Amino acid sequence: MATLTHHDAVTAEYLEVSSGTRKTFIWIIIAGVLVLAAGLLIAAFNIGGHHEAAGAAHGAAAAHGGAAEHHGSPIWLKRLIMSLWHSNVFFLGVSVVGTVFLAIQSVAYAGWSVLLRRIMEALGAFVLPGGILLFLIFGLGLINHDIFHWTMPGIMDPKSANFDEIIYGKSGFLNIPFYLIRTAVYVGIWAFFTHKLRQLSLEEDLNGGTEYFHRHINISALFLVLFAVTSSMSAWDWIMSVDVHWFSTMFGWYVFASWWVSGIAAITLCTILLKQAGYLRWVQASHLHDLGKFMFGFSIFWTYVWFSQFMLIWYANLPEESIYFNQRLGGFGGQYTWLFFFNLVINFVFPFLVLMTRDAKRQMIMMKIVSIAILVGHWSDFYLMLMPSTMQENNGYLIEIGVALVFLGAFLILMTKRLSQAPLVPVNHPFLDESLHHTT
Repeated sequence: MATLTHHDAVTAEYLEVSSGTRKTFIWIIIAGVLVLAAGLLIAAFNIGGHHEAAGAAHGAAAAHGGAAEHHGSPIWLKRLIMSLWHSNVFFLGVSVVGTVFLAIQSVAYAGWSVLLRRIMEALGAFVLPGGILLFLIFGLGLINHDIFHWTMPGIMDPKSANFDEIIYGKSGFLNIPFYLIRTAVYVGIWAFFTHKLRQLSLEEDLNGGTEYFHRHINISALFLVLFAVTSSMSAWDWIMSVDVHWFSTMFGWYVFASWWVSGIAAITLCTILLKQAGYLRWVQASHLHDLGKFMFGFSIFWTYVWFSQFMLIWYANLPEESIYFNQRLGGFGGQYTWLFFFNLVINFVFPFLVLMTRDAKRQMIMMKIVSIAILVGHWSDFYLMLMPSTMQENNGYLIEIGVALVFLGAFLILMTKRLSQAPLVPVNHPFLDESLHHTT
């Protein structure tokens, strides 16, 4: 392998996933299954009985979108299907952000982040499995139309008792064949470019030279253009069409902002954990500082998009638009009110205050805490996007947390497997020296 002599210590760095680490991931999955089982039992036998209330809110939601009609699947099954959809969409977004961040670093000719490129590549390991799961979960949801109200039979047939004129007006876009085609296009584009950029990086490791570097930039530029379109459209399809009567022109940006800052937090957390395990010896406080600036800045960006969407809808006070926030602020007996404000605290106030100083961005413990908080906070953000529209007052958290733990364990297994398949540092990257000597 053609490398510079002072890179010798870097070239030998490979991740070895120990049996203890694998057992930890499996225990996360087992814990998730146990929590899920407990949640399913509680929901199935209605322990606590709080789901029988809020009939007025239930009726109001039914009048709004019809999704409150819990026809077909029992509540516990519908919650399970919705939880699978919720966590899969979240983890799929975090995964593809690894590829997006990698592509942005390439087209920006950024040198500081070269030592972190393998983490970005590894994050994309869930893109294809997550995309396949989308189709499987969508198929489960179709059985009793548990996810999307617009899939109900007769909903777009003027002669049917289920006819909905508003949904009928969207039939050119919201129909099952076109929906599945679009989803296949999104996932196909993301998976192809994730694989291609990873392949070029590995070939550069083997052969050196600048050919792969320039090809990586060109392919990254094309991917970013396509992702700009597909990320917004996927947000409309996978999340906003759950609230089929409601729409927001800012929603694509809102979902992207949530995915984006979550992905950066995942990269940061993985970097810190590897560093604490004795890997990435060349990563310094300066690299963490830059990651901290990204988390700090884009937490503010997410808040800006959140406030812009909220303020415009609330100020206009149009019933068909404000219903979205009415449901989350005080609807269904106020069951989502605390989460609405918790969402703002954990995703804006906490990272803003903690990461405000330069020193905080350079300390692993502070960055670790903020990264975990952001990931938990934005998983909750996706919960708030999906559950009030589908489960209404029949919400809960045990099933959802159990499913999230199962996804987390599987995500970590896939990511660490890819991370261990190549050197942790792209040894022949032209900007490696800059990253090795990066200071801020």
